[in-house]
Formats: sequence, structure tokens, C-alpha cells
Amino acid sequence: MDIIRKLAEELQVRPGQVKAAVELIDEGNTIPFISRYRKEATGALNDEVLRNLDVRLRYLRNLEEKKEQVIASIEEQGKLTDELKAQILSAETLVAVDDLYRPYRPKRRTRATIAKERGLEPLANLILLQQISRSLEEEAKAFVDPEKDVLDEQAAIAGAMDILAENISDEAGYRSYIRERTMKKGKLISQAKEEGAESVYEMYYDFEEPLTKLAGHRILALNRGEKEKFLTVKVEAPEEDILRYLNKKVIRKENPYTTPVLRAVCEDSYRRLIAPAIEREIRSDLTEKAEDGAIRVFGKNLEQLLMQPPITGQVVLGWDPAFRTGCKLAVVDSTGKVLDTVVIYPTAPQNKVKEAKAVLKKLISKYHITLISVGNGTASRESEQVIVELLKEIPDPVQYVIVNEAGASVYSASKLAAEEFPQFDVGQRSAASIARRLQDPLAELVKIDPRSIGVGQYQHDMNQKKLGETLEGVVEDCVNKVGVDLNTASASLLEYISGITKTIAKNIVTYREENGRFTDRRQLLKVAKLGPKAYEQCAGFMRITGGSQPLDATSVHPESYEAALRLLTGLGYEPGDLSKGTLNGISRKIRDFKKTADELGIGELTLRDIVKELEKPARDPREDMPKPILRTDVLSMEDLRPGMILRGTVRNVIDFGAFVDIGVHQDGLVHISQICDRFIKHPLEAVAVGDVVDVQVLSVDLKKKRIALTMKVQQETVAK
Repeated sequence: MDIIRKLAEELQVRPGQVKAAVELIDEGNTIPFISRYRKEATGALNDEVLRNLDVRLRYLRNLEEKKEQVIASIEEQGKLTDELKAQILSAETLVAVDDLYRPYRPKRRTRATIAKERGLEPLANLILLQQISRSLEEEAKAFVDPEKDVLDEQAAIAGAMDILAENISDEAGYRSYIRERTMKKGKLISQAKEEGAESVYEMYYDFEEPLTKLAGHRILALNRGEKEKFLTVKVEAPEEDILRYLNKKVIRKENPYTTPVLRAVCEDSYRRLIAPAIEREIRSDLTEKAEDGAIRVFGKNLEQLLMQPPITGQVVLGWDPAFRTGCKLAVVDSTGKVLDTVVIYPTAPQNKVKEAKAVLKKLISKYHITLISVGNGTASRESEQVIVELLKEIPDPVQYVIVNEAGASVYSASKLAAEEFPQFDVGQRSAASIARRLQDPLAELVKIDPRSIGVGQYQHDMNQKKLGETLEGVVEDCVNKVGVDLNTASASLLEYISGITKTIAKNIVTYREENGRFTDRRQLLKVAKLGPKAYEQCAGFMRITGGSQPLDATSVHPESYEAALRLLTGLGYEPGDLSKGTLNGISRKIRDFKKTADELGIGELTLRDIVKELEKPARDPREDMPKPILRTDVLSMEDLRPGMILRGTVRNVIDFGAFVDIGVHQDGLVHISQICDRFIKHPLEAVAVGDVVDVQVLSVDLKKKRIALTMKVQQETVAK
């Protein structure tokens, strides 16, 4: 297989782009580095395409390796033909290779292998070739042998039929047809395991849907319902069509002695051997595709969450709500440093609201707190009511935000949190994390396993290795898009930078603590275990403000410094002008980008990136994202009425819709059909995590705690 050509077709890019990307990956370059600093080579393939290319490259290489192993194994058995070898080499999936290898794979003892040991294969061949002109019983007499445990004619015929059934099931062409036919015409059926049992799976108690129409979220829900023993799930195949096909393939002519037997053999082969295997394969394939879809959605949601804009320059009070153990508070200054921690008890059973307000007023006055970040967990609702009452009692302009605290408890109990806050208990660490994830979501959320952040669906049911790899890639891409301040970034943040391992990240922090601030990117080469290759990969993503080289504060790579400085000089600027922010019109002074790039000895794409960075040095791409909604008042579900129009923040996007936080501690669901007026295949086509949207209440179910919303709100209605 020509892997380069195959990847180019799948990704719909030029073979030259794929070839260059593969070579760069094989040389040990990271995806963020290739995406940002090797645009000329790859034709500006972005990180998403490059990651898909990397995944498919590994699959196709594994496929080629598997083909070599299979060919070698069959050749060793002396059974490899030119035709079979050509079929294996042209196979495009691991399943197709397995089908071709099945007849030659070493088998455990089966009914067929036992029958062969008893010398019944010649009888099986006679039946298959339909070369029998008398009754099978008479033909089978010659194979009766009590010493081989073939006691009579019926035992001989049964053994021969077992051999034929297995041979049919091993035929790659038959399995391929049956798999394809089942996928096209089959259904997935589920029923309740126990009549009358109540569960969240009630909609699947009597469910059936064509395999071709099954949505990914349904497949994952059915799998979970089956795993939790609420459902029985099975594939219903077009059995009549399949048996008709097998009969036509196996029975070449009518023979009164062998035709009925071969029909029975086909039926046994399909029902006993082929159907269960095909059902497992189809369900496995459906699950894998559903998981891949869910992982993609999780990845997109995580990206949007990580890229939410930081709220800078404010002293934030982090509030981890609770009942019995009290609400843990942490005051965090604008740099993320924890100034104070305290526990208050305004919620049940203590209900010390007055005392809690007194503590809060002192904290706000002492530290000039302007923002309260409240976790959305247990007792969040009650905490919010206290905060709203407090804000009405004080003259200070303080606002609050409800923050998704998913993963905060995981972080606060982790070894990393213990190292960062050895003097704090778990609750205090959690409160500090809740405050910081508002100040800089990316820097704080990288400390948490992405799977614990809670912006996916069925994440605990899917392939954890694949999910983990995908989400790690998303975090890596986000961190490198934003870049990090080399003098303030934590080891947790640094380890996601291109080319930096956990060990090197810790070494950078250690070097910083022992030697003081970095003043030049080249000092990175003095960090233990950070060699020239790692430096090449990471340098462009590390920022140094106020260092000896102004370009260190930008995303211009050190390999392009000479060209960048020549460009500035040629246009009449000084390097120091960069820090003054006086280079806004630089692009207008370049008449011919291609000619200028040639003169500087760099590519045109690289030149355009340099100019963009010089005009807006270290611009944070998160600036374009919608800001969180700051609140000063509280709503409850009881306050909601159909027709009400509210502004909310998208918290999660799933296959069938989006959950929107409208400030009532129960996210409302906007079904995919209510997201926009045009047809969309997936909600992500129209909405993303972090989006601030106008929604209208359709219905409220207080008993089930469900809110149905629509985004099809007329602008004139919103204005009212």
C-alpha cells in the first residue's frame, strides 16, 4: 500500500504535504511545532489535520506490519499462493486481513478439528463436491471406526458436516458479504432485562433501529444499559437473505443426497459460527465509531473550555460550597497567589449566615475583592443566595461567577496540589483552584486529568487510552497556541509545551528557582536534559517579557531572529520599537511579500507569521472568545416560566444538543432541533462550549429537574 497516497486521499490534501509531514514526524518533531514553524514544508497543514494524519499513519503502518506477519505465517505453512498474497497486500483494514488469515490461523480444538483427526475430511469433501450417487449413510459406512470414536454412520456424517461448517465460516469472501449485508439491512434491538424495572434506560426497553441510522450516543447508551444489566441488546440480521446467499455459493447443483445436508450445513455454519462473530465485530465497530465521535466532541469541548479568556487584574475570592463541612474560601491576588483562606458555615445544618456575611465583608474590604468565583457543586445554590444578599448590603462593586468545578476535587486531593499547597487542606486547595480557573482557565485546568473536566459524554465507558491520548493532544495544542511565560509558568503548564517532558519541566522550574529569572531564551540550553532538539521544539512557545532580546517576548522562533531583525532594520525600525508597540503598520510597508521573503531567505508563510507577530507581539488568541457572564442576582428553577428569555453560557455540547447554564444551578438542554433554523448534523456546527447565547424557556419539569430551551429566539424579542 502506498501510505502517502492513501493519507492524501483520506485527508484531501496533496501527497507532497503528507510526505513532508510524515518526514517531520519521523524526525521527532511535535505536532504544534510542525503546525506553527514548518508551514512551508507542509503547505500550512493545521494541528487538527496533522493529528489526524499522525493517528492514521500509525494505523496504516500497523496494518502493513500485520500483513507482513500474516504472509510470513502462511508461507511458513506452505500454503501461500500468489492470489492469496495479492489479496492480503490489497486489504485496507485489519478486519479484512484477519478474514483472509482465519483459515490459516492456528486453532484451538474445535468440533471440526476433532472430526479431521478422526479421518472424516474425505467424506466432507465428497459431500461438498456432491459426488455422491447413493445415500449418505451408505457412503459414510466406510468411515465408521470405533477406535477413532466414530461409532456409526450418523456420527461420521455429523463430523463431516462440522468440517464443512467451519470451512464455510472461514471463507473470507462469505464473511465480507455477510458483514456488509448485515450492516446494510440489519437492526439493533434492545429489551428490558426485567419487566417493570425503573431506570434511565426506559426509552430502550423496547427499541429497534436500523444499524445504518444508529446515532453514536444511542450506541453508547445501549452499551451502558447492557453493562449495567438493565438491557439485553442484539443485532437482528437479514437471515433469510444470508442463508439464500450461502446456499447459492455452496450448493453448485442439485443432488437429492447432498443438497439437504449442505443446506443444513450452511444454516449451522451461519447460526453457530458466523452470526455470533459478525455480531461481535459489528457491535465492536459501531462502538469504536461512536467512541471516536464522542472523543472528537469531547476534544472540541475541551478546547473551547481551555481557550476561555482569562479574567486578569482582579482579586478573586474562590468559594468551594458545602453543607456539613462548611464553605471553604480562598482569596487569590491578580497573579494567582493565595493571600488568605477561611471556612464559613452559612449553609445547613449550621446556618450561620450572619457570621458568614461578617467574615465576607472583612475579606472584601481588606483585600479589595472584586469578583467571587463559586463552584457549581453541592450547596452552590444556597451559597449563591447568601452572596446575592451580601452584594446588596455592601457598597463595593463586587460581582460573582458560577464556575464549573468539575475536577477541582480530583486536583485538590492530588500529589501535585499537595506539593503546591503543602500548608492547606483539601478544601482550601479546591477553593484556590476554583478562583484560579476563573483568572486563567488554561493554566489551572492543565493540572487536572482532562477526562475529569466533565465536558463530554460517556467518557468513562470508552477506550481510555485513546481518549487520554486525544485529550492530551488537545491540551498540548491549546497551551502551545497561547504560549507560556517562561518566568511564571508552573511545571504542570510547561510540560505541555512542544518538546518538553515532565522531567524537563521540573528542571526548568528548578533552574529558575536557583538562578533567578530567565533573561534570554538561549538560557534554556543550560537546563538539565534540555538539548538542542528540545530547544528547537520549545523555544518559540516560551515568552520572556523584559528580557535582553525583545523578540523573546513574541512567538517568533529564534531560528528566524536574523530575518526578523533584518526586516525591521530594512523598514526603518529599531528592535526596541517592538516593546513600545509602534509596529502596527508594518504589513502596509511591505509591497511584495514573496519578494521580501526571498530576500530574507525565508518562506512567505513564515514572513507573514513574523509580521503578524511583530504588529501584535504575544497576542493572546483567547481574546476572541466570549467572556464569562458576571452576575449580581440569582434565579431559581421555580422562577422560570415558558417564554422567558435569558442569557446563558454553553457548558457542554453533546451529539443531541447543548447544555446551557442560565444561572439556576440546573443546566437547560437545547435540543439539536432547537439550536438554529438551518439543518445541522451536529450541534458543534453552530455552538461551542463557552459561547454566550440567548435562550428562551420552552418547558420546566421541577420533579425531574429538566429545563428545555430553544436558541431560536427572535432578536426583537430579545431586545424586549
